[in-house]
Amino acid sequence: MNIQRLNPAPRWSDATVYRGIAHFVEVPNNTDCSMDEQIAQILLQAEATLAAIGSDKSRLLSATIYITHKENVPALNQAWEAWLPAGCAPSRACVKVELLDPAMLVEIAFVAAAD
Repeated sequence: MNIQRLNPAPRWSDATVYRGIAHFVEVPNNTDCSMDEQIAQILLQAEATLAAIGSDKSRLLSATIYITHKENVPALNQAWEAWLPAGCAPSRACVKVELLDPAMLVEIAFVAAAD
């Protein structure tokens, strides 16, 4: 079975799909903004990636969320819960980390069912 790679580059692909399971990571394009704005960017980008692989946010299987400040968890949770369709929350881990770009407040790795 072939591995599908969305927009492959030398260091990463926007998404990889194998046997109907997609893996992808979203980071904010603009880091000169608040946590709320960075989360909004990531969720919008995730919707676009999901659409590109024939999926949607109701088909998320898991998410690993990397945040730099635990004080940002309430903003993250509020945006996350508002974004997900009712009854479709994936398994989730939220980890406090130091990201390579100090202006980046959040990064999310997704796994989703894809067609």
